[in-house]
Amino acid sequence: MISADQIREHMEVRTADGTHVGTVDHLDGPTRIKLTKLDSEDGKHHLIPIDWVDHVDAHVHLSKNARDVRMQWATIN
Repeated sequence: MISADQIREHMEVRTADGTHVGTVDHLDGPTRIKLTKLDSEDGKHHLIPIDWVDHVDAHVHLSKNARDVRMQWATIN
């Protein structure tokens, strides 16, 4: 299980298929990661559950592919 303290601001977030889907802005509570809006295609913040994280090294690696992540993440302004 991934511990939230392994996830740091400005870490790149990659999907299971290796696609860059964002950069960590900060943790939004104990269960979600807020992505920066600066490198978002729609210019908005997105939230993803920590449960989607497969592992963390220099990057945050998700267990879902890019298509599923983009369909299921929460979008906020």
